[in-house]
Amino acid sequence: MSSSSQRLSVENLKDLLDSVQAFLFDCDGVIWKGDQLIDGASQTLHMLRSKGKKLVFVTNNSWKSRSQYAEKFKSLGISVSPDEIFSSSFAAAMYLKVNNFPTQKKVYVIGGDGILDELQLAGFTAFGGPGDADKTIDWKQSGIFEHDKSVGAVVVGIDPKINYYKLQYGTLCIRENPGCLFIATNRDAVGHMTPSQEWPGAGCMVAAICGSTQKEPVVVGKPSTFMMDFLLEKFDLSCSKMCMVGDRLDTDILFGQSAGCKTLLVLS
Repeated sequence: MSSSSQRLSVENLKDLLDSVQAFLFDCDGVIWKGDQLIDGASQTLHMLRSKGKKLVFVTNNSWKSRSQYAEKFKSLGISVSPDEIFSSSFAAAMYLKVNNFPTQKKVYVIGGDGILDELQLAGFTAFGGPGDADKTIDWKQSGIFEHDKSVGAVVVGIDPKINYYKLQYGTLCIRENPGCLFIATNRDAVGHMTPSQEWPGAGCMVAAICGSTQKEPVVVGKPSTFMMDFLLEKFDLSCSKMCMVGDRLDTDILFGQSAGCKTLLVLS
């Protein structure tokens, strides 16, 4: 533990609360594990709201959209607005939006409905995802695998139904479509998909496409600064008045420290 770090205690809690206007919370491993709420999470959020603190939920898990995450919070007994949620699926859509991605171009998705939903809400044409889960490749001598030449971006996130078809489709778009973007929602090695175990994260899927394309992606989730810059502009907040709460040093805490926020590591 460095000299600038200290354990949160009853004695220094007031100082933290007095110095912070907004708390940024990771979700998986901080608010819940799988579909199980972590003890004390609901009470902590209620206490912070009662003190007038702004709450923002910043998750690298791209499987769900913001509205789907709001429903998950509701199912766990916590009221959260979609506007308070910053998922990496939303970040991928906003990256294309702020960089003026041509609306006539399409986006191929290796990931879940959350990415597809956020891209479509942002006005983009997206396909792939769960719709390609059962597709296979018929290897034939001198066979050509056809892909859409109008795809201008490939977005890769967590995908428990990843297959060779998706890998081939994404690879060809990136390698053969001029200027095609390669966007990763995040590169987490593992994630809390269930309460008792960690499971392979989006980093595994991203690494596969890195290997086949020999290219590195634009990463829009934590610890990338893109999500933080977008969040600061949306809520007009100062980094010095924010605290990032997370359970991972390489994503959550680095995300906060890179922006100059206070950070709080939980050991859940």
